[in-house]
Amino acid sequence: MAQLSPTDLQKALKGQDYPTDRRHLVERARSNHADEKVVSTLDHLKEDRFDGPNEVQKAVFNQ
Repeated sequence: MAQLSPTDLQKALKGQDYPTDRRHLVERARSNHADEKVVSTLDHLKEDRFDGPNEVQKAVFNQ
């Protein structure tokens, strides 16, 4: 399986309003037809609340 890229993450979360929580990130990714690796990564984040896309990027890529 290919590594998750920042571009994949941005596409998956397109249209997401912030602040938000992990559940809404997962729902947005699914509604944007994101690859299952993106959905799974978001679903398994330790953090639950995000004030903006930069916080999501840090959580995903600095695990």
